[in-house]
Amino acid sequence: MKPADALLAGNYATLPDLVRAYAEERPDHPAVIDGDGMLTYGQLDARADRVAAALQRDNATKAVSIVSTSRNDYVTVYLGALRAGLAVAPLAPSSLPEQIVAMAQDADAQHLFLDADNEQALRAVLSDLPPRRIRLDTPQFEQWLAPEGSKPAPAELKPEMPFNIIYSSGTTGTPKGIVQSHGMRWLHMQRANLYGYDRDAVTLLSTPLYSNTTLVSLFPTMAGGGTAVLMAKFDVAKYLELAQAHHVTHTMLVPVQYSRVMAHADFDKYDLSNFRAKFCTSAPFSGVLKADILKRWPGKLIEYYGMTEGGGTCILVADEFPTKLHTVGRPAEGHDIRLITEDGKPAAPGEIGEIVGHSGAIMTHYHKQPGKTAEAEWFDETGKRFIRTGDMGRFDADGFMQLMDRRKDMVISGGFNIYPSDLEAVLRGHDAVADVAVVGVASEQWGETPVAFVVVRPGTAVTAPELLLWANAKLGKMQRISAIEFRDQLPRSAIGKVLKRELRDEYGKAATRP
Repeated sequence: MKPADALLAGNYATLPDLVRAYAEERPDHPAVIDGDGMLTYGQLDARADRVAAALQRDNATKAVSIVSTSRNDYVTVYLGALRAGLAVAPLAPSSLPEQIVAMAQDADAQHLFLDADNEQALRAVLSDLPPRRIRLDTPQFEQWLAPEGSKPAPAELKPEMPFNIIYSSGTTGTPKGIVQSHGMRWLHMQRANLYGYDRDAVTLLSTPLYSNTTLVSLFPTMAGGGTAVLMAKFDVAKYLELAQAHHVTHTMLVPVQYSRVMAHADFDKYDLSNFRAKFCTSAPFSGVLKADILKRWPGKLIEYYGMTEGGGTCILVADEFPTKLHTVGRPAEGHDIRLITEDGKPAAPGEIGEIVGHSGAIMTHYHKQPGKTAEAEWFDETGKRFIRTGDMGRFDADGFMQLMDRRKDMVISGGFNIYPSDLEAVLRGHDAVADVAVVGVASEQWGETPVAFVVVRPGTAVTAPELLLWANAKLGKMQRISAIEFRDQLPRSAIGKVLKRELRDEYGKAATRP
């Protein structure tokens, strides 16, 4: 058995050890490819050693932060920091400079790795950032690295040690540092055996490397000895060109990206026949879009439902369950997912409740926030620890989970619970609607009332009153939408989540509403 296969067959292995094994087995095989070039496993392993040795030389003891677009040396730094025994705190470049300062300080990062654009964006707060700042896209990085051939002092990476600190997107408040352990990442990497992430796999990644959405595909790719192709910025035509040119086998996209890819005029002209598996997570994924992908894009379509915090994951293998495309699938093997009521009691069969989950892949805690950690936890009568998702859902008779909405997005109007996803599904049924988000806004008469923000499909013509009348004719009396506003686009995070809080705040700041 080859060393890497022996590691994967064991009870626990680390990403640095797996990369080392592939570097010894096949040093010339591409590990990561970006727009500027390629690093083989041999090169990646050697450069990661130089990063680790340089961090040890600098007496780094806790964490590093990275603020950059996706590039090969982003992966180099990530791997090298782990090899030195440090945690990695990748930060979103889209965050405000003050937020980046706060997150880097919260992570106890002594080093900050960044690129030119982000250095410029952070210029006003440089004095508040970690003392060691290294540019990835200049000779400074090469000069900072330990000399060629350097080897770091071995660091024992125990399963309970922090692997990374992933900061929440902030779509529902101040970002929290989610501490994921090496043991949790090991369970993610074991997916390499489930979905064909082998030595011939080529994974195309266009979502950012600070997001767990990306990492749950990057790390299994490397664990299997495959190749990761990184896009610094998503562009539909470029994505399809890369998929064809590199004979891509795997990808991770968020729903809005799938929608744009499938709508591309030349989609059917590209050769995508090498695809084995396409993954999706992070945002609601419509059944109509899933069906279109199954019809026109080769390979399996797999949807993950879960949280960066871990706890429990539902998986829908869409091609195997074409009648369940309105769901997010069933709990993954070994994952215990339950529904609880508002008062924390188990929900009755068929009842809607908040989704909570337990599995081996569960965050350790929110960094330096024990109160927030406690808020995210739920314990059953035996003391078993679950993570609360904040999402409302229900199981169907076959055990498939149907998402309703986030608990805080649910609209309570006149004492009735209204789920925005139900209203959005109706509006999406209109030929003129390209995108939609429904939020609850304050109402003197009802307490809250639903308002829809709609992006109209190019080449169609409909007025807001016409669309409102059409939608409300299909909704129950207590579900009716009070207003529709058109937008050129909906505000979204970098991984495609609609920022409903921005829509709600924007609406609330406007003139008095009915």
